[in-house]
Amino acid sequence: MRFLTWSKIKPYFVSILIALGVGGFSAFLIRKNVYIYAFLRKPPLAPPAILFPIVWTLLYILMGISSARIYLHKAAYPDEVFDALLNDAIQLVLNFLWPVIFFNMRTFLFSFIWLVVLWTSILKMIFKFSRLDTTAAYLQIPYLLWVTYAGYLNFMIYLLN
Repeated sequence: MRFLTWSKIKPYFVSILIALGVGGFSAFLIRKNVYIYAFLRKPPLAPPAILFPIVWTLLYILMGISSARIYLHKAAYPDEVFDALLNDAIQLVLNFLWPVIFFNMRTFLFSFIWLVVLWTSILKMIFKFSRLDTTAAYLQIPYLLWVTYAGYLNFMIYLLN
């Protein structure tokens, strides 16, 4: 029987903590402005506000697991892993800033454009991850789908408000 040691689970723990930390800090920065969602005219298929933190928590956990899987390939493919994780870091920064732009700045068109850039970055990350670990790439698919859905919501909120 194989035992899990700290050295084996540490990359997962750290990666999940980073992803959740990014999301948590972003949520902290917008905490006083998320109320605006209740007052916006929203499109059909707009979810209740309570769904967002639940979905994002699950997505950040999947992102962390995915990133850890990529990190574990560093001995065999150091340059490719660095490149893939650099793209991962870039998309995390884009992800971190989107709620600030949407809720704090309330610039809905700019936040939609930002979201398109984020979506493109996620797609690029999935491609880079797929060259190293297909499971890591597949774990990012729900994130890409959610950001696609968020793009629909953001664009429609822009049009309706």
